[in-house]
Amino acid sequence: MRSRGSQSRLSGYSFGSRISALTFAMIATMATIYVAGRLWQDAESRVYLIQEHKRNGQGQSAISVDDTLKIIECREQSKKLSALEMELAAARQEGFVPKHTSGNDGRHSTKRLLSVIGIITTFGRRKNRDAIRKAWMPSGAAMKKLAHEKGIIVRFVIGRSANSGDSLDREIETESSQTKDFIILDNQVEAPEENAKKVKSFFIHAVDNWDAEFYVKVNDDVYVNLDALGAVLASHLDKPRVYIGCMKSGEVFSEKGHKWYEPDWWKFGDGKSYFRHASGEVYVISKALAQFISVNRFILRTYSHDDVSSGSWFIGIDVKHIDERKFCCSSWSSGAICAAV
Repeated sequence: MRSRGSQSRLSGYSFGSRISALTFAMIATMATIYVAGRLWQDAESRVYLIQEHKRNGQGQSAISVDDTLKIIECREQSKKLSALEMELAAARQEGFVPKHTSGNDGRHSTKRLLSVIGIITTFGRRKNRDAIRKAWMPSGAAMKKLAHEKGIIVRFVIGRSANSGDSLDREIETESSQTKDFIILDNQVEAPEENAKKVKSFFIHAVDNWDAEFYVKVNDDVYVNLDALGAVLASHLDKPRVYIGCMKSGEVFSEKGHKWYEPDWWKFGDGKSYFRHASGEVYVISKALAQFISVNRFILRTYSHDDVSSGSWFIGIDVKHIDERKFCCSSWSSGAICAAV
């Protein structure tokens, strides 16, 4: 005969077992509903893909939809590679202007620009600009012809007055409306100490607005041989990250008041010598480097001089430095790119 205590324990055990069984049943039911739901979603997705597959006229294929989508993607990549190979071949055949298909629909083609040249100028330099216009920078219809036939854009580059809208700004706006050959950097203050930042702003503006192989910085007291420049650039079309100029180093001056004083002189070591960089009269960077500057605009610092600043941006990345003697502008000679005046 069982005691009351035994009956109580058995009764409690039976009750607990019923709760455990009920809980297990609920969990199993929920799991079943979840799995069924996922299978239903997968089935719906599969049906949608099959319908799209059939709609595109490929419903009779024996391979799966997923495999077909992968094949289509591979074909698209192959088409792009073939187009790039044809573009490179055309560039070599035509000289230095490769063909480039523009627009998302592919219905029309234009020539990708060879280079965008920015002539760094400032207020009070109208005579220099007019001299350049007469010597080597075309205007009007000739400017459009240069862009169309040789793929070269040339513009003067200037910032805004610290007193926005004053007579200095108005003079430049008037000149620009007459000549149509300016890049006016609205967010850049025009001042000597801002020159390195202005050059950075030019590269950013140029790569954001023109699709070119190269971007060129020129001072407004330099004359450029555009044919010689085009020939040199054409020889470097196969280099994706290239920095071309008259490479130099030079002393870092730590004395305040010196013409070439460098506030950050201490960063250049005990020898106080700059790293190799292109001379500031004229230098060239490829599209990839201009894009690098644009993407990293907020973290690329500038030094006192624009040429040192530009050189510093390319020290830590994989860049081909080209020491091109034709870019040394100290004197004009046969085959030279430029001459300082």
